[in-house]
Amino acid sequence: MISAFRSYLNTWVVRGFFLILVAAFAVWGIGDVIRSIGSQTWVAKIGDRTIEPGELQEALRVAVARYTRTQGSDPSPETRRALADQALQAIILRAAVDQEVMRLRVVVPDAELRQSVFDIPAFHGANGQFDRQVFETLLRNNNLTEARFLELQRADMARRQVLEPVRAGAAAPDLLVQRAFAYNGERRFADMVSFPFATVSPPQAPDEAVLTRWYDNHPWLYSSPEYRRIKAVILSPETIAKGLEIPEAELRKAYQEHSDEFVTPPKRSVEVILAADESKATALAEKWRGGADWAAMQAAAKADGATAVQLDNASETELPVSELAKAVFAAPPDTVGGPVKSPLGWHVFRVTAATPGSEMTFDQARDRIRDRLLADRAGDLVYDRANKLDNLLGTGASLDEIPSDLGAAAVTGTLDAEGKTLDGVPAPIPGGEALRKTVIETAFQAHRGDPPHLTEVRPPEGTPGTSSYFALTLEDVLPPKVRPFEEVRAQVLADWKQNEVRHAQDAASAALLAAVNGGKSLADAAAAIGATVRRSPPIERDTPVDGVPPLLQRVIFGMKQAEATQVEAPDGFLVAVLAEIRPPDPVQDAAMLNAIRAQLNRQTGDDVEELFADALRARAGAKINQTVLNEVAQP
Repeated sequence: MISAFRSYLNTWVVRGFFLILVAAFAVWGIGDVIRSIGSQTWVAKIGDRTIEPGELQEALRVAVARYTRTQGSDPSPETRRALADQALQAIILRAAVDQEVMRLRVVVPDAELRQSVFDIPAFHGANGQFDRQVFETLLRNNNLTEARFLELQRADMARRQVLEPVRAGAAAPDLLVQRAFAYNGERRFADMVSFPFATVSPPQAPDEAVLTRWYDNHPWLYSSPEYRRIKAVILSPETIAKGLEIPEAELRKAYQEHSDEFVTPPKRSVEVILAADESKATALAEKWRGGADWAAMQAAAKADGATAVQLDNASETELPVSELAKAVFAAPPDTVGGPVKSPLGWHVFRVTAATPGSEMTFDQARDRIRDRLLADRAGDLVYDRANKLDNLLGTGASLDEIPSDLGAAAVTGTLDAEGKTLDGVPAPIPGGEALRKTVIETAFQAHRGDPPHLTEVRPPEGTPGTSSYFALTLEDVLPPKVRPFEEVRAQVLADWKQNEVRHAQDAASAALLAAVNGGKSLADAAAAIGATVRRSPPIERDTPVDGVPPLLQRVIFGMKQAEATQVEAPDGFLVAVLAEIRPPDPVQDAAMLNAIRAQLNRQTGDDVEELFADALRARAGAKINQTVLNEVAQP
């Protein structure tokens, strides 16, 4: 058998067959590998810096998430490509500035880096100071290690040291400032005649046929909104926390570790005079005890070369020296104490107010501690559980198959585009306002039959917190329908009467406008119908003015002096004539002029900085791999 097989292998037919197999393998198999050798996998290069696809993908992910959060929908392929271009240009710009940082050998000292972190408000606790626990929580929520964050912060500070001096001397031209000042600071005054709806007596109820005709001509006024029935699962720190328990021992341990949060130390407000020697301090104390007020003591201290200061609501540790602190907290209010010796000199003082301290017991603080620990623990779990939920949905699992141990909340119900149920009350959607809004918007963009996919909702910009997630399916759509006439007859009658009143005032104000446009003054035309003319307050371009409808405020800055117009406001019609145009005064409006100058200087600085950054980028010679960029930008 083997001999026969070998004999077949030696035939030209078999040899030809193997040649075909080898050629096919070379073309479709190893050929791909050979062709890939030397291909470019980077997305961009600038100087000696190579930007890999992974870096752009992460920047694009952040940009897409921000777009989805602000726009309420996923970006189109064209928008996604634009976001990818913007993200890549931002990376290239940072790389160009980083190369300039290296060329100039800019260094950020550790002390400056540490202080910059301490100054970031997001890392401050309830006392307004840097809080290590808040710092670590925010880093954890943003998937950052401390080392990585400090690296990013140091790089950003170095870039600012290069860019900020460039803009320091930028200033807007005086001509531009004056033009902007004249435009923004201009005030206009209008003479106005009002035609309020409230002054017109409502008409009598019409025949039924009139109401029916009104009802038939305005069906949209009497239609129910579109409702959508959805099924959703919501995963958030709040929903996860409901399934967690914190042991009693852990609560007590947290209370001990953070005991300073539950203790409010006693505080004192005190007036203090510091003298260089005891004799002067004693003389000042006697004068103070003799009835001199604080103003007199300040003058006496200045004459003797002493220093007078006031400390308001200070704790014992906030007073400058321990000797003074002990004396102040031992003294009763409204008595002069001292002299007290310290390394600074001799102190004389008077306690003006005393606030006793307080302490919150463990039982009183239990709920606060539990909520905090639950929030921290749930925040640590939410990303991991969101990944598990996403993987389950990726396998085609329905929302009914989501396991309960993930901590997700199930929601089923019918709501309209405002998030109200059939009963007109807000739908019970767990979570914050951002999550609620996104769920409602997604429900009204969904189609029946769409598979559920996980959507992330991040906290609003500048708000600390952890993302929430949800997935939903659309079960049914209840289209709008016109309610029966009998059901809405009272509303139909009220709408008809309101329209008749509106029509009457519209006609009256239009007649007055016609008279003014025909040559009469507003005062004469108003007197003829028994109306009153009133002068408006100063009208500015962007600041709302009481008694001036927003529509008139917009229109009046496009009118000529003595020109008349008619506008409708929620409470009636208004006929107005532009009576006066008053330009701004550089002396009286100096604050506005300075604010405009400062704003234009900042904008000019931004422009100069951008031009400088563009020059750095051009000098570095960025190269972009369009093929890889297109691949990354694809959904």
